[in-house]
Amino acid sequence: SPQGRSKKKSRKHQRFMERRALLEQKGLLSPRGRLGSQTPEAGLEALTKANGTTAPRCDKVPKPKRIVSASLSPSASPDSIARHHSVLLSQGNGSSKRVRTSSLVLRPGKYVAIDCEMVGTGPQGRLSELARCSVVNYEGDVIYDKYVQPELPIVDYRTRWSGITKQHMKNAIPFKAAQAEILKILKDKIVVGHAIHNDFQALKYFHPKDRTRDTSQIPVLKKRAGLPIRANVSLKNLARHLLHKKIQVGCKGHSSVEDAQTAMELYRLVEVQWEKELAHSLPPRPPSPVTDPSADSSQYLDDQYWPTDLMASGL
Repeated sequence: SPQGRSKKKSRKHQRFMERRALLEQKGLLSPRGRLGSQTPEAGLEALTKANGTTAPRCDKVPKPKRIVSASLSPSASPDSIARHHSVLLSQGNGSSKRVRTSSLVLRPGKYVAIDCEMVGTGPQGRLSELARCSVVNYEGDVIYDKYVQPELPIVDYRTRWSGITKQHMKNAIPFKAAQAEILKILKDKIVVGHAIHNDFQALKYFHPKDRTRDTSQIPVLKKRAGLPIRANVSLKNLARHLLHKKIQVGCKGHSSVEDAQTAMELYRLVEVQWEKELAHSLPPRPPSPVTDPSADSSQYLDDQYWPTDLMASGL
């Protein structure tokens, strides 16, 4: 009867509206109408595919949530990296495996570790000049390792500690050339090292403090090793206590590659906790490397850095 057909049509329309609402909820149909020229039947077909093995191609399909924030780029500032570590530590149970993976995904080339070997020059060989420099990446792979010819004649090779001999200097490159190559690698990187101020001094270079990680100055490493916080702890002792490995043994001198790799291992051992502590100590808006006195040599062009007699003669 007409009445029966009307009820049947009404139920069919009701089911259609329910399915349409479901399509809109899943993002397959626009709430204000159809998606493009898509018909309700086409929408139902897309829904069937979504529930089956083939996913529909639709820009409005909600993207799955990611555990790791994608807000950090390879050029992220040290402040944002440190704060990100703090967030990672608060997620879940603080799984070190998850944090390590996220670190590699976010900035695989952000960190490097450096170590330099010096020889004695000047009067009685008391001046220390660069004779070898090694740089490794986050994984400990060597990305730079060259012998360097000092600017002054070598008086003391310090072979027992440096491992440098006269033979090594035959293929050494000039200091200025090595300096340019090394600083190019260190640019915009967070640099790890042990008593790293000595390495920077040998390179005649100042690296921004907020981009430096000195394993000799970190209380968390000393605590973990069961050593006094204020004690001057050598890289050799930290490696023995925390990494259970022996370095700098024998009488052939240190290996700058081994020392750089060890510093990076120590950093990675306490990376999350270290960066979390840095995140709390850093100001909300850290100074830009361009305006940071420790990073910008152009500051020395200011009048205050010129000798008084020179200033007087220029007036």
